[in-house]
Amino acid sequence: MDITIEKLIYGGDGLARLPADEQGRRKAVFVPFTLPGEKVSATLGEEKPGFARASVERILEPSPERIEALCPYFQRCGGCQYQHATYELQLQSKAAILQENLQRLGKLELPGEIKRHSAAAWHYRNRARLHVRVDPGFALGYLKRSSHQLLPVESCPISSPLINRAMEILWRLGCDLQASAELREVELFANGDDSQLLVELHCDRGKSPETQMQAVQSFAERLRRDLSEIASVYVFTKAVTAARRAQIHVDEQLEWTLGPSEFRYQTKAGLLRVGAGSFFQVNRLLVDELISVVCTGRSGSLALDLYAGAGLFSLALAQSFGHIVAVESSQSSVGDLKFNCPPNVKAVRATVEEYLRSKGERLRPDLVVVDPPRAGLGERVARGLGSLGAPRLTYVSCDPATLARDLAVLIAAGYRLEQVHLVDLFPQTYHIETVVELAR
Repeated sequence: MDITIEKLIYGGDGLARLPADEQGRRKAVFVPFTLPGEKVSATLGEEKPGFARASVERILEPSPERIEALCPYFQRCGGCQYQHATYELQLQSKAAILQENLQRLGKLELPGEIKRHSAAAWHYRNRARLHVRVDPGFALGYLKRSSHQLLPVESCPISSPLINRAMEILWRLGCDLQASAELREVELFANGDDSQLLVELHCDRGKSPETQMQAVQSFAERLRRDLSEIASVYVFTKAVTAARRAQIHVDEQLEWTLGPSEFRYQTKAGLLRVGAGSFFQVNRLLVDELISVVCTGRSGSLALDLYAGAGLFSLALAQSFGHIVAVESSQSSVGDLKFNCPPNVKAVRATVEEYLRSKGERLRPDLVVVDPPRAGLGERVARGLGSLGAPRLTYVSCDPATLARDLAVLIAAGYRLEQVHLVDLFPQTYHIETVVELAR
């Protein structure tokens, strides 16, 4: 059928409408790799009571914003959704999607225009996690779109130049049969100026651990010799169990480290130690801008940095607040948080819900900063924050739907929206990073 794309939606698809049914209703149909205003010939695939999905057969009337994708793996790799769109259209669409989610899901009125923050749209990622197949035949890459199958990838134009050089060397060593048979994933993390690299090798636990570790160590040493920018290599293993085969989370064990155990990342707030397993923002070109959006102009006696990670915001806020309490539940991140924090920052290992339940009644913060994972705060934490009574709250979000849900609770608790920022940490993808400033 021939359909016209109305707009882009969260997830990257274009939205069109099917012909009206007998009741005059026009079901929504989601069509990937299309742009607003385009007329396309599409084939209907999955159909549900409330929506349908379709695939493009031919672009009949292309948008003037349509461009050639830079990456040869685009549309096959699951990583990017927007490489066929100009970057300006990507920013416009993300702002519109964010605004619609806040208004429709959260029933929120925005105080004005969404403020957009962006940088270069390519080679921005400081972290890449790559899947590995050793037998039969070495392959390194990402997962295919909408599948768990490996797509061999030799380069990635959204990853930093140093990460791409590491990928090239990994391919060469793997094809030379240098990789351990148990190697399953490689994570590459580059520092701020792309001058150093931290490498994590994730392996299945073999039947002969000593022989396996010798092979993995030999591979790590060869990798570090061939790429002098590698500062450290960490080797993790996990048991191959029924739970693992069922895709259930199984804890990994750090087995061996090559090189110094401390990896440093320079930011405008200061030098941060970021170890293996610690969370850190992925856009190396916008880390300082994100710090500025969250922290500039804020001061007082006490601030709470909740979901603090390695202390990116705590370190900046410590310069203008008398005391900071930084709360983080991850063991690896808390180690870095304690190392990075100056004397006026107290690092606490706890979930945010636990911390608010035990300490919330005694706290009188001037500012609360929250940077939760994709699942958001949840109602109990949002209500707990509302009862703190902090005059200012800044919410950093990577999911507009959970953000809208949580903001509705905070608004009901007496907060008002002051400014909404779109910080485009993920160009070429549908992901949206938002910073919302609230006051009461």
